[in-house]
Amino acid sequence: MIRSRLGLADPESDADSDAQLLHRVIEILSAGRDLDGIAQGVADLITETTSTDVCFVHLLDPAGDRLRLRGATAPFDQLARRIELPVGEGVSGWVAAHGAPVVITDNKRADPRYRYIPELRGEEFISMASVPMITRPGDLVGVLNVHTRERREFTEADVELLGSVAGLMAGAIENASLHSRLAEREEARERFAERIVLLQETERRRLAGEIHDGISQRIVSLSFHLSAAADAVVSDPAGAAEQIARAQELAAGALEETRHAIAGLRPPVLDDLGLAASLESLARSVPLPNVRVDTVTTSLPEHAETAVYRIAQEALQNVMKHAGAAHVQLRLSVAAGAVLLEISDDGVGFDPATTTRRAGPVGHGLPGMRQRAELLGGQLTTDSTPGRGTVVRLRVPLTQER
Repeated sequence: MIRSRLGLADPESDADSDAQLLHRVIEILSAGRDLDGIAQGVADLITETTSTDVCFVHLLDPAGDRLRLRGATAPFDQLARRIELPVGEGVSGWVAAHGAPVVITDNKRADPRYRYIPELRGEEFISMASVPMITRPGDLVGVLNVHTRERREFTEADVELLGSVAGLMAGAIENASLHSRLAEREEARERFAERIVLLQETERRRLAGEIHDGISQRIVSLSFHLSAAADAVVSDPAGAAEQIARAQELAAGALEETRHAIAGLRPPVLDDLGLAASLESLARSVPLPNVRVDTVTTSLPEHAETAVYRIAQEALQNVMKHAGAAHVQLRLSVAAGAVLLEISDDGVGFDPATTTRRAGPVGHGLPGMRQRAELLGGQLTTDSTPGRGTVVRLRVPLTQER
Protein backbone atom coordinates (compact mmCIF):
# COMPACT_ATOMS: atom_id res chain seq x y z
CA MET A 1 0.00 0.00 0.00
CA ILE A 2 1.04 3.65 -0.14
CA ARG A 3 2.30 3.68 3.41
CA SER A 4 4.45 0.56 2.82
CA ARG A 5 6.96 2.66 0.94
CA LEU A 6 7.54 4.63 4.12
CA GLY A 7 8.78 1.56 5.92
CA LEU A 8 5.45 0.11 7.07
CA ALA A 9 6.02 -3.40 5.71
CA ASP A 10 3.51 -5.12 8.01
CA PRO A 11 0.46 -6.09 5.91
CA GLU A 12 -1.85 -5.69 8.91
CA SER A 13 -0.52 -2.19 9.48
CA ASP A 14 -1.00 -1.40 5.77
CA ALA A 15 -4.57 -2.64 5.92
CA ASP A 16 -5.27 -0.60 9.04
CA SER A 17 -3.83 2.52 7.38
CA ASP A 18 -5.90 2.00 4.26
CA ALA A 19 -9.05 1.39 6.28
CA GLN A 20 -8.38 4.49 8.34
CA LEU A 21 -7.95 6.57 5.18
CA LEU A 22 -11.20 5.25 3.70
CA HIS A 23 -13.00 5.82 6.98
CA ARG A 24 -11.85 9.43 7.13
CA VAL A 25 -12.86 9.92 3.49
CA ILE A 26 -16.32 8.62 4.34
CA GLU A 27 -16.50 11.07 7.26
CA ILE A 28 -15.75 13.96 4.89
CA LEU A 29 -18.27 12.73 2.35
CA SER A 30 -20.93 12.35 5.04
CA ALA A 31 -20.45 15.84 6.44
CA GLY A 32 -23.00 17.38 4.07
CA ARG A 33 -20.53 19.58 2.24
CA ASP A 34 -21.06 20.97 -1.23
CA LEU A 35 -19.01 19.83 -4.23
CA ASP A 36 -16.18 22.25 -3.58
CA GLY A 37 -16.04 21.33 0.10
CA ILE A 38 -15.88 17.60 -0.72
CA ALA A 39 -13.16 18.07 -3.32
CA GLN A 40 -11.07 20.30 -1.07
CA GLY A 41 -11.47 18.15 2.03
CA VAL A 42 -10.50 14.91 0.27
CA ALA A 43 -7.52 16.55 -1.47
CA ASP A 44 -6.12 17.71 1.87
CA LEU A 45 -6.76 14.32 3.47
CA ILE A 46 -5.06 12.31 0.71
CA THR A 47 -1.82 14.27 0.81
CA GLU A 48 -1.81 14.06 4.61
CA THR A 49 -2.30 10.29 4.82
CA THR A 50 -0.34 9.10 1.76
CA SER A 51 2.73 11.32 2.13
CA THR A 52 2.23 12.74 -1.33
CA ASP A 53 2.96 16.40 -1.90
CA VAL A 54 -0.08 17.64 -3.78
CA CYS A 55 -3.49 16.37 -4.80
CA PHE A 56 -5.75 17.74 -7.52
CA VAL A 57 -9.45 16.93 -7.87
CA HIS A 58 -10.82 17.66 -11.35
CA LEU A 59 -14.58 17.35 -11.83
CA LEU A 60 -16.42 16.87 -15.10
CA ASP A 61 -18.53 19.85 -16.12
CA PRO A 62 -22.28 19.41 -16.80
CA ALA A 63 -21.68 19.31 -20.55
CA GLY A 64 -19.33 16.37 -20.09
CA ASP A 65 -16.56 17.69 -22.31
CA ARG A 66 -14.26 19.52 -19.90
CA LEU A 67 -12.58 18.92 -16.56
CA ARG A 68 -12.49 21.75 -14.04
CA LEU A 69 -10.20 21.92 -11.01
CA ARG A 70 -12.49 21.99 -7.96
CA GLY A 71 -10.15 21.03 -5.10
CA ALA A 72 -6.39 21.08 -4.46
CA THR A 73 -3.89 21.25 -1.65
CA ALA A 74 -2.28 24.61 -0.86
CA PRO A 75 -1.12 26.73 -2.52
CA PHE A 76 -3.04 25.42 -5.54
CA ASP A 77 -6.39 25.64 -3.76
CA GLN A 78 -6.49 29.26 -4.92
CA LEU A 79 -6.81 28.00 -8.49
CA ALA A 80 -10.07 26.11 -7.86
CA ARG A 81 -12.62 26.76 -10.64
CA ARG A 82 -9.96 28.63 -12.65
CA ILE A 83 -8.20 25.70 -14.37
CA GLU A 84 -10.00 23.78 -17.12
CA LEU A 85 -8.89 20.95 -19.39
CA PRO A 86 -10.74 19.38 -22.33
CA VAL A 87 -11.54 15.69 -21.95
CA GLY A 88 -8.93 13.75 -23.92
CA GLU A 89 -6.22 16.38 -23.44
CA GLY A 90 -3.34 15.97 -20.98
CA VAL A 91 -2.95 13.06 -18.59
CA SER A 92 -6.14 13.91 -16.68
CA GLY A 93 -8.04 14.30 -19.93
CA TRP A 94 -6.74 10.94 -21.15
CA VAL A 95 -7.80 9.25 -17.90
CA ALA A 96 -11.25 10.83 -18.23
CA ALA A 97 -11.60 9.75 -21.85
CA HIS A 98 -10.42 6.17 -21.29
CA GLY A 99 -11.64 5.53 -17.75
CA ALA A 100 -8.30 3.98 -16.82
CA PRO A 101 -5.56 5.06 -14.36
CA VAL A 102 -2.16 6.40 -15.37
CA VAL A 103 1.11 6.23 -13.40
CA ILE A 104 4.17 8.26 -14.40
CA THR A 105 7.28 7.63 -12.35
CA ASP A 106 9.53 10.26 -13.92
CA ASN A 107 10.19 12.28 -17.06
CA LYS A 108 6.57 13.38 -17.49
CA ARG A 109 7.37 15.57 -20.49
CA ALA A 110 8.41 12.49 -22.46
CA ASP A 111 4.90 11.06 -22.10
CA PRO A 112 2.82 12.09 -25.14
CA ARG A 113 -0.25 12.41 -22.95
CA TYR A 114 1.32 15.01 -20.69
CA ARG A 115 0.35 18.67 -21.06
CA TYR A 116 2.18 21.38 -19.16
CA ILE A 117 -0.04 23.85 -17.30
CA PRO A 118 2.13 26.68 -15.94
CA GLU A 119 -0.18 27.51 -13.03
CA LEU A 120 0.10 23.97 -11.67
CA ARG A 121 3.94 24.07 -11.78
CA GLY A 122 4.42 20.52 -13.05
CA GLU A 123 8.20 20.98 -13.25
CA GLU A 124 8.35 20.84 -9.44
CA PHE A 125 6.94 17.29 -9.26
CA ILE A 126 8.57 14.08 -10.48
CA SER A 127 6.03 11.26 -10.07
CA MET A 128 2.26 11.18 -10.37
CA ALA A 129 -0.71 8.84 -10.26
CA SER A 130 -4.03 9.69 -11.87
CA VAL A 131 -7.24 7.69 -11.40
CA PRO A 132 -10.77 8.16 -12.77
CA MET A 133 -13.64 8.93 -10.42
CA ILE A 134 -16.42 6.60 -11.58
CA THR A 135 -19.77 5.86 -9.96
CA ARG A 136 -21.01 2.29 -9.55
CA PRO A 137 -23.36 2.66 -12.54
CA GLY A 138 -20.19 3.49 -14.50
CA ASP A 139 -20.58 7.25 -14.93
CA LEU A 140 -17.45 9.40 -14.91
CA VAL A 141 -17.59 12.41 -12.58
CA GLY A 142 -13.94 13.46 -12.53
CA VAL A 143 -10.26 12.60 -12.13
CA LEU A 144 -8.11 12.40 -8.98
CA ASN A 145 -4.36 13.13 -9.23
CA VAL A 146 -1.53 12.90 -6.69
CA HIS A 147 2.03 14.17 -7.26
CA THR A 148 5.35 13.84 -5.43
CA ARG A 149 8.44 16.02 -5.56
CA GLU A 150 10.69 12.96 -5.17
CA ARG A 151 10.67 9.96 -7.47
CA ARG A 152 8.17 7.32 -6.35
CA GLU A 153 7.13 3.94 -7.65
CA PHE A 154 3.34 3.86 -7.31
CA THR A 155 2.36 0.20 -6.96
CA GLU A 156 -0.81 -1.53 -8.08
CA ALA A 157 -1.95 -1.49 -4.46
CA ASP A 158 -1.38 2.27 -4.34
CA VAL A 159 -3.46 2.77 -7.46
CA GLU A 160 -6.15 0.43 -6.11
CA LEU A 161 -6.40 2.44 -2.90
CA LEU A 162 -6.61 5.73 -4.79
CA GLY A 163 -9.25 4.13 -6.99
CA SER A 164 -11.26 3.18 -3.89
CA VAL A 165 -11.08 6.75 -2.64
CA ALA A 166 -12.05 8.03 -6.08
CA GLY A 167 -15.01 5.64 -6.19
CA LEU A 168 -16.28 6.81 -2.82
CA MET A 169 -15.91 10.42 -3.95
CA ALA A 170 -17.68 9.72 -7.23
CA GLY A 171 -20.81 8.50 -5.46
CA ALA A 172 -20.83 11.42 -3.04
CA ILE A 173 -20.21 13.94 -5.78
CA GLU A 174 -22.97 12.44 -7.92
CA ASN A 175 -25.36 12.73 -4.97
CA ALA A 176 -24.24 16.30 -4.29
CA SER A 177 -24.74 17.17 -7.97
CA LEU A 178 -28.24 15.69 -7.95
CA HIS A 179 -29.06 17.62 -4.78
CA SER A 180 -27.70 20.82 -6.32
CA ARG A 181 -29.73 20.31 -9.50
CA LEU A 182 -32.86 19.62 -7.48
CA ALA A 183 -32.27 22.76 -5.44
CA GLU A 184 -31.77 24.79 -8.61
CA ARG A 185 -34.94 23.34 -10.12
CA GLU A 186 -36.89 24.13 -6.96
CA GLU A 187 -35.57 27.68 -7.01
CA ALA A 188 -36.49 27.99 -10.68
CA ARG A 189 -40.02 26.78 -9.89
CA GLU A 190 -40.30 29.36 -7.13
CA ARG A 191 -39.18 32.11 -9.53
CA PHE A 192 -41.64 30.76 -12.09
CA ALA A 193 -44.48 30.90 -9.57
CA GLU A 194 -43.53 34.45 -8.58
CA ARG A 195 -43.58 35.55 -12.22
CA ILE A 196 -46.93 33.87 -12.81
CA VAL A 197 -48.37 35.76 -9.85
CA LEU A 198 -46.76 39.00 -11.06
CA LEU A 199 -48.19 38.46 -14.53
CA GLN A 200 -51.64 37.76 -13.13
CA GLU A 201 -51.57 40.78 -10.83
CA THR A 202 -50.34 43.03 -13.64
CA GLU A 203 -53.12 41.86 -15.94
CA ARG A 204 -55.68 42.30 -13.16
CA ARG A 205 -54.50 45.85 -12.45
CA ARG A 206 -54.55 46.70 -16.14
CA LEU A 207 -58.06 45.31 -16.55
CA ALA A 208 -59.28 46.96 -13.34
CA GLY A 209 -57.85 50.28 -14.50
CA GLU A 210 -59.59 50.03 -17.87
CA ILE A 211 -62.90 49.13 -16.21
CA HIS A 212 -62.63 51.92 -13.62
CA ASP A 213 -61.33 54.69 -15.85
CA GLY A 214 -63.33 53.85 -18.94
CA ILE A 215 -66.24 51.45 -18.75
CA SER A 216 -67.49 52.35 -15.26
CA GLN A 217 -67.28 56.10 -15.92
CA ARG A 218 -69.27 55.71 -19.11
CA ILE A 219 -71.89 53.62 -17.30
CA VAL A 220 -72.23 56.25 -14.55
CA SER A 221 -72.69 58.96 -17.18
CA LEU A 222 -75.11 56.71 -19.02
CA SER A 223 -77.17 56.37 -15.82
CA PHE A 224 -77.30 60.16 -15.37
CA HIS A 225 -78.46 60.75 -18.95
CA LEU A 226 -81.14 58.06 -18.67
CA SER A 227 -82.37 59.56 -15.39
CA ALA A 228 -82.52 63.01 -17.01
CA ALA A 229 -84.41 61.56 -19.96
CA ALA A 230 -86.91 59.87 -17.65
CA ASP A 231 -87.53 63.14 -15.81
CA ALA A 232 -88.04 65.08 -19.09
CA VAL A 233 -89.96 62.51 -21.12
CA VAL A 234 -93.32 64.16 -20.35
CA SER A 235 -92.43 67.82 -19.90
CA ASP A 236 -89.62 68.10 -22.48
CA PRO A 237 -89.74 65.30 -25.08
CA ALA A 238 -87.06 66.95 -27.23
CA GLY A 239 -84.71 67.22 -24.25
CA ALA A 240 -85.44 63.60 -23.32
CA ALA A 241 -84.60 62.48 -26.84
CA GLU A 242 -81.29 64.36 -26.65
CA GLN A 243 -80.42 62.68 -23.35
CA ILE A 244 -81.28 59.27 -24.80
CA ALA A 245 -79.05 59.96 -27.83
CA ARG A 246 -76.15 60.80 -25.53
CA ALA A 247 -76.87 57.67 -23.50
CA GLN A 248 -76.71 55.60 -26.68
CA GLU A 249 -73.31 57.08 -27.53
CA LEU A 250 -72.04 56.27 -24.05
CA ALA A 251 -73.40 52.71 -24.30
CA ALA A 252 -71.63 52.23 -27.63
CA GLY A 253 -68.39 53.57 -26.14
CA ALA A 254 -68.69 51.28 -23.12
CA LEU A 255 -69.27 48.31 -25.41
CA GLU A 256 -66.17 49.18 -27.45
CA GLU A 257 -64.02 49.54 -24.32
CA THR A 258 -65.36 46.22 -23.03
CA ARG A 259 -64.28 44.54 -26.25
CA HIS A 260 -60.89 46.23 -25.96
CA ALA A 261 -60.47 44.96 -22.38
CA ILE A 262 -61.37 41.42 -23.44
CA ALA A 263 -58.92 41.64 -26.34
CA GLY A 264 -56.24 42.60 -23.83
CA LEU A 265 -56.61 39.17 -22.22
CA ARG A 266 -56.56 37.19 -25.47
CA PRO A 267 -56.77 38.89 -28.86
CA PRO A 268 -59.90 37.56 -30.61
CA VAL A 269 -57.97 37.50 -33.87
CA LEU A 270 -56.03 34.50 -32.54
CA ASP A 271 -59.23 32.48 -32.21
CA ASP A 272 -60.46 33.67 -35.60
CA LEU A 273 -57.30 33.35 -37.68
CA GLY A 274 -54.60 31.49 -35.73
CA LEU A 275 -51.13 32.74 -34.78
CA ALA A 276 -49.57 33.02 -38.25
CA ALA A 277 -52.41 35.03 -39.81
CA SER A 278 -52.78 37.10 -36.62
CA LEU A 279 -49.14 38.17 -36.84
CA GLU A 280 -49.63 39.09 -40.50
CA SER A 281 -52.66 41.17 -39.53
CA LEU A 282 -50.69 42.79 -36.68
CA ALA A 283 -47.83 43.72 -39.00
CA ARG A 284 -50.25 45.30 -41.49
CA SER A 285 -51.94 47.32 -38.74
CA VAL A 286 -48.83 49.14 -37.50
CA PRO A 287 -47.86 52.42 -39.20
CA LEU A 288 -44.42 51.27 -40.33
CA PRO A 289 -42.93 51.50 -43.82
CA ASN A 290 -41.88 48.43 -45.79
CA VAL A 291 -42.98 45.71 -43.37
CA ARG A 292 -42.29 42.23 -44.73
CA VAL A 293 -43.96 39.21 -43.15
CA ASP A 294 -43.02 35.54 -43.55
CA THR A 295 -44.98 33.07 -41.39
CA VAL A 296 -45.82 29.37 -41.21
CA THR A 297 -48.59 27.53 -39.41
CA THR A 298 -47.64 26.43 -35.87
CA SER A 299 -49.15 24.23 -33.18
CA LEU A 300 -48.76 25.99 -29.85
CA PRO A 301 -51.16 25.97 -26.87
CA GLU A 302 -53.46 28.99 -26.62
CA HIS A 303 -51.53 30.62 -23.77
CA ALA A 304 -48.28 30.28 -25.73
CA GLU A 305 -49.87 31.79 -28.84
CA THR A 306 -51.05 34.75 -26.76
CA ALA A 307 -47.56 35.28 -25.32
CA VAL A 308 -45.89 35.08 -28.75
CA TYR A 309 -48.44 37.54 -30.15
CA ARG A 310 -47.87 39.96 -27.25
CA ILE A 311 -44.10 39.76 -27.66
CA ALA A 312 -44.42 40.52 -31.37
CA GLN A 313 -46.78 43.38 -30.57
CA GLU A 314 -44.36 44.87 -28.04
CA ALA A 315 -41.39 44.44 -30.40
CA LEU A 316 -43.21 46.24 -33.24
CA GLN A 317 -44.24 49.04 -30.87
CA ASN A 318 -40.59 49.42 -29.84
CA VAL A 319 -39.65 49.71 -33.52
CA MET A 320 -42.30 52.40 -34.02
CA LYS A 321 -41.26 54.37 -30.93
CA HIS A 322 -37.49 54.13 -31.05
CA ALA A 323 -35.98 52.60 -34.18
CA GLY A 324 -36.67 55.09 -36.96
CA ALA A 325 -36.43 52.14 -39.33
CA ALA A 326 -37.00 52.17 -43.09
CA HIS A 327 -37.46 48.38 -43.33
CA VAL A 328 -38.91 45.87 -40.88
CA GLN A 329 -39.22 42.10 -41.20
CA LEU A 330 -41.31 39.71 -39.10
CA ARG A 331 -40.62 36.01 -39.52
CA LEU A 332 -42.35 33.06 -37.83
CA SER A 333 -40.84 29.63 -38.46
CA VAL A 334 -40.49 26.15 -36.99
CA ALA A 335 -37.07 24.50 -36.64
CA ALA A 336 -35.36 21.97 -34.36
CA GLY A 337 -38.44 21.31 -32.27
CA ALA A 338 -39.16 24.97 -31.55
CA VAL A 339 -41.21 27.91 -32.82
CA LEU A 340 -38.96 30.81 -33.79
CA LEU A 341 -40.09 34.44 -34.00
CA GLU A 342 -37.68 37.01 -35.42
CA ILE A 343 -38.34 40.74 -35.81
CA SER A 344 -35.56 42.76 -37.42
CA ASP A 345 -35.20 46.38 -38.46
CA ASP A 346 -32.58 48.66 -40.02
CA GLY A 347 -33.11 51.48 -37.53
CA VAL A 348 -30.82 53.35 -35.17
CA GLY A 349 -30.13 50.33 -32.97
CA PHE A 350 -28.79 50.52 -29.42
CA ASP A 351 -26.08 49.17 -27.14
CA PRO A 352 -27.50 46.15 -25.24
CA ALA A 353 -24.87 46.65 -22.50
CA THR A 354 -26.49 49.95 -21.53
CA THR A 355 -29.98 48.51 -21.05
CA THR A 356 -31.03 47.57 -17.53
CA ARG A 357 -31.35 43.90 -16.73
CA ARG A 358 -33.95 44.55 -14.04
CA ALA A 359 -37.43 43.64 -15.18
CA GLY A 360 -40.21 46.15 -14.89
CA PRO A 361 -43.92 45.34 -15.02
CA VAL A 362 -44.61 42.27 -17.10
CA GLY A 363 -45.45 43.21 -20.66
CA HIS A 364 -43.46 46.45 -20.82
CA GLY A 365 -40.29 46.67 -22.91
CA LEU A 366 -37.54 44.11 -23.23
CA PRO A 367 -37.64 42.93 -19.58
CA GLY A 368 -41.33 42.12 -19.89
CA MET A 369 -40.76 40.36 -23.19
CA ARG A 370 -38.02 38.23 -21.63
CA GLN A 371 -40.27 37.33 -18.71
CA ARG A 372 -43.05 36.23 -21.06
CA ALA A 373 -40.52 34.09 -22.94
CA GLU A 374 -39.19 32.50 -19.75
CA LEU A 375 -42.73 31.70 -18.58
CA LEU A 376 -43.09 29.68 -21.77
CA GLY A 377 -39.84 27.82 -21.12
CA GLY A 378 -38.38 29.77 -24.04
CA GLN A 379 -35.65 32.32 -24.59
CA LEU A 380 -35.64 35.85 -25.96
CA THR A 381 -32.45 37.48 -27.21
CA THR A 382 -31.65 40.84 -28.77
CA ASP A 383 -28.86 41.59 -31.20
CA SER A 384 -28.30 45.28 -31.78
CA THR A 385 -25.53 47.73 -32.64
CA PRO A 386 -25.89 51.53 -32.68
CA GLY A 387 -26.53 52.60 -36.26
CA ARG A 388 -27.00 49.06 -37.58
CA GLY A 389 -30.48 48.07 -36.49
CA THR A 390 -31.89 45.49 -34.10
CA VAL A 391 -32.95 41.84 -34.25
CA VAL A 392 -35.26 40.37 -31.59
CA ARG A 393 -35.37 36.57 -31.54
CA LEU A 394 -37.78 34.40 -29.59
CA ARG A 395 -37.46 30.61 -29.31
CA VAL A 396 -40.31 28.60 -27.78
CA PRO A 397 -39.90 24.80 -27.48
CA LEU A 398 -42.76 22.81 -28.99
CA THR A 399 -42.45 20.14 -26.27
CA GLN A 400 -41.93 21.48 -22.78
CA GLU A 401 -43.05 21.24 -19.18
CA ARG A 402 -45.68 23.91 -18.63
